[in-house]
Amino acid sequence: MPQITFQPMMESRPIRDIAYEVLRHGIITGEIPAGERIVETEYAARLYISRTPLREALRRLERDGLVEYEMRRGVMVRAFTLNDVDEIYTIRNAMEMLTLPAIIQKATSDDIASLRKKLAEMDTLISRNDIDTLSPLTRAFHSQLTQICAQKRILRVIESQDEYITRFSGMAIRQVENLVESHKEHYQLVDLVEKRDLEGFRKLTEHHIEDSKRLCLKALREQYKEQNRG
Repeated sequence: MPQITFQPMMESRPIRDIAYEVLRHGIITGEIPAGERIVETEYAARLYISRTPLREALRRLERDGLVEYEMRRGVMVRAFTLNDVDEIYTIRNAMEMLTLPAIIQKATSDDIASLRKKLAEMDTLISRNDIDTLSPLTRAFHSQLTQICAQKRILRVIESQDEYITRFSGMAIRQVENLVESHKEHYQLVDLVEKRDLEGFRKLTEHHIEDSKRLCLKALREQYKEQNRG
């Protein structure tokens, strides 16, 4: 059984909400793998909660499409399908595109300097071909860029997809044939923000995020082919 821990937060919140977040995080990150059977008695004991809030959390996870009820088997963790990933990226990319005018308008010289510092760190990792460290740093770069917009409602929607994107971005980055060339787009994005070139920023961002989606779907297709061969 996966090693997950239940750590109640300091603020007063319903146990079912905390259980939902712990399980959701575990499923999205792969700590609770696809095909895992969620046995209520075992998970309730592991999370130090009763079965009632666990069931409520599982119902929410079912609405999210992360688990499903199967006859004679109970609650099972669903594998992500190509349609799931396509939809997640579509939502995320559409929301990101809405932030671009505000980013151009609000970006400060400090923002630009901070982004360039991250780019330099990414240069070092690319030279070492350290993909495992590069992937989260790339996500941090994009997140920092998006946060400049300060549009709280849009950011909440984007952040609701962040865990998914973090998991899938590692797959996408491994599909890039020339990381150095691909990384140049990150520099170009920052240059366009600094120049306040909204149209150029819009075109490059759309290309960049759609390419990430394409590479992730390609990686998943290849993964599924390998699994079917096995």
